[in-house]
Amino acid sequence: MADEPLVLGIETSCDETGVGIVRGRTLLADAIASSVDEHARFGGVVPEVASRAHLEAMVPTIRRALKDAGVTASDLDGIAVTAGPGLSGALLVGVSAAKAYAYALGKPLYGVNHLASHICVDQLEHGPLPEPTMALLVSGGHSSLLLAPDITSDVRPLGSTIDDAAGEAFDKVARVLNLGFPGGPVIDRYAREGDPDAIPFPRGLTGPRDPIYDFSFSGLKTAVARWIEAKRNAGEEVPVADVSASFQEAVVDVLTRKAVRACKDSGVEHLMIGGGVAANSRLRAMAERRCEDAGLVLRVPRPKLCTDNGAMVAALGAEMVARGRPASSWDLSADSSLPVTHTHVPGNDHDHVHELSKDNLYS
Repeated sequence: MADEPLVLGIETSCDETGVGIVRGRTLLADAIASSVDEHARFGGVVPEVASRAHLEAMVPTIRRALKDAGVTASDLDGIAVTAGPGLSGALLVGVSAAKAYAYALGKPLYGVNHLASHICVDQLEHGPLPEPTMALLVSGGHSSLLLAPDITSDVRPLGSTIDDAAGEAFDKVARVLNLGFPGGPVIDRYAREGDPDAIPFPRGLTGPRDPIYDFSFSGLKTAVARWIEAKRNAGEEVPVADVSASFQEAVVDVLTRKAVRACKDSGVEHLMIGGGVAANSRLRAMAERRCEDAGLVLRVPRPKLCTDNGAMVAALGAEMVARGRPASSWDLSADSSLPVTHTHVPGNDHDHVHELSKDNLYS
């Protein structure tokens, strides 16, 4: 175990300041500082607020992770950081911090992809990813189907979000229902008391001429909003539990149906589900049933590892080190639209580690 790479990962793509430390595929620390309460009064994430929160939380969160892991910064074999996609300002805070620590420590720097990290985190719970693996990633900003023959160098997009991602739809429907922000957890709670068949909400992009792997939840969101508006205009009480359950059923029905079809069409036997919406209880239950019926093996990390966290970044960084992937250069920058095909941002051919590695600046 001591021979496995010890890597610290920094995640700041949105409103969570996450710092994780892994040794190989073993999780040692997963420290998170969330600014979600600061955004709740605005009904969504405010980029400038998120960036400032990352600045304030960065150093304390790194120190907490090192303490929880029982290691020192000089013990690390590398620093990994989310280089994109995400909010530009938030990403820049994480990238700047990672570069500073890597430079001072004389350690390799790895700028990695946020979406690929969401796939790789499953290794911390269920062991090495089968190659290939099909991944369904569902979050506030992404609903994607990805084929991953090699998580460090070969991730292929099969389907993506056309307009509203699943997480966005949850937040917007929760806002219409006056349930607050974020919407995913609260709708999941209300849905448990409701009837998923009470209201026949539409299933977006499931027609014979629609893109078979792409996602669109804008029409569903609008249908829910109009249904609620009609009830209120008629002076009738809105059945929050039934609306939540029916809306949630429409989302997870589409997600799991397309994911299972992608596995069958590609001849892949393993489906991994990640991203914040993967914590949804109904999505997990339906995915488990449909995968069992289709003869597929389902892999879903525990809920804490589904949401944005530093552990997932550290996991992908450790895999980069273990497989000898090239480190990033000191001119690494944030890329808010970094494509998932770029699992990491490599540097020049030469070793980028500065001569400062001979005289560690960090104490």
